[in-house]
Amino acid sequence: MKFKDILVHIDNSQQCANRLELAIKLAREHEAHLTGLYIITHSPYESQSIRVKQDEAQAEAKFVQKTGEADISAEWVSADWARVGVGMEVVLNHYAHSKDLIIVGQTDPGVLPGDVPPDLPQRIVVGAGRPVLVVPYTGTFATVGKRAIVAWKAGRAAARAVNDALPFLLNAEEVSVLTIRDPDEQGSEERTDGGIRVNLERHAIRVKEAHIVMKNIPVANLLMNYAWENSCDLIVMGVYAQISRGKYDLGPVAKDFFDHMTLPVLMSH
Repeated sequence: MKFKDILVHIDNSQQCANRLELAIKLAREHEAHLTGLYIITHSPYESQSIRVKQDEAQAEAKFVQKTGEADISAEWVSADWARVGVGMEVVLNHYAHSKDLIIVGQTDPGVLPGDVPPDLPQRIVVGAGRPVLVVPYTGTFATVGKRAIVAWKAGRAAARAVNDALPFLLNAEEVSVLTIRDPDEQGSEERTDGGIRVNLERHAIRVKEAHIVMKNIPVANLLMNYAWENSCDLIVMGVYAQISRGKYDLGPVAKDFFDHMTLPVLMSH
């Protein structure tokens, strides 16, 4: 099982170069077609300026060059959000619905353009209906998915994430199913982890179980600490979200990851 159709969000940020490099690596590993989606942003009441056109041309040239050097199947798509009359996340999700994997970047709060929603990655995770690989805005990542963590909490979101991540997990050298328990919760190992471990082993996936008792440290920090200590290169997690006053309100673990992630995270909603 492989990802055969991958979409990567392209922009003019510095972090995009690392995101594109990672997308090309995954496209090569999975023998996938890679689509680079560039969304043109400007006021609905003004035409594209010379700068806007130059930015797009520069991004396209880099995409064509890098994918050509990698000799992968690729295509460039640009969409003008003012022309289609909807927000950036609607455009991105429209293209995402027909792809196997979506790759977006974590928001860098220090260099966020004024016309880009600060919660764009969150909106894509919630609205894409597909697995979304969120890449940190700092760091380079030689591998993704060779040593993976499944953040497991029995329920719909985690189950969906594990199934969406199978193309990664099937090729992993090791998969850790990590359960974080409340200090007052006793004897729950078999009830929470046994079923998913057996399921993954039936796919011939090498599984290691781990249990951490939650104290006064945020769950996201515990997961990232475990990843660091065990040289993991991917976290797989389900995302819980509910609509509050017309906006999606994410669970606290997902919120922390979007703010502080240190390695790529595959998210499903």
